[in-house]
Amino acid sequence: MLQFLNILQLLLYIGLLALAGQGLLFLLAGQNRDSNLFYQLFQVLNRPWLGIARLVSPSRVDPRHHGWVAFFVTSVLYVAVTLAKIEHCVSVGMESCR
Repeated sequence: MLQFLNILQLLLYIGLLALAGQGLLFLLAGQNRDSNLFYQLFQVLNRPWLGIARLVSPSRVDPRHHGWVAFFVTSVLYVAVTLAKIEHCVSVGMESCR
């Protein structure tokens, strides 16, 4: 169980960092962001998270805001997995979580 929670937490962490990186490059690169290699890499990495955001968000949400939705959904999931990991470690004893 602990291994599963660690893997899930790592995947969510990578997704959060990739979404934050794409958002930062969105601001810094300006109009030339589509030709930026790292921005294109972040677009590939964030495709699954943006797909989940499209499924979760209502149709009234503008597609430009799916990045924000993906970031907040991923943040909430990361906090939930972290709390589940803490609960698991407390229930089985802290020695087995090291």
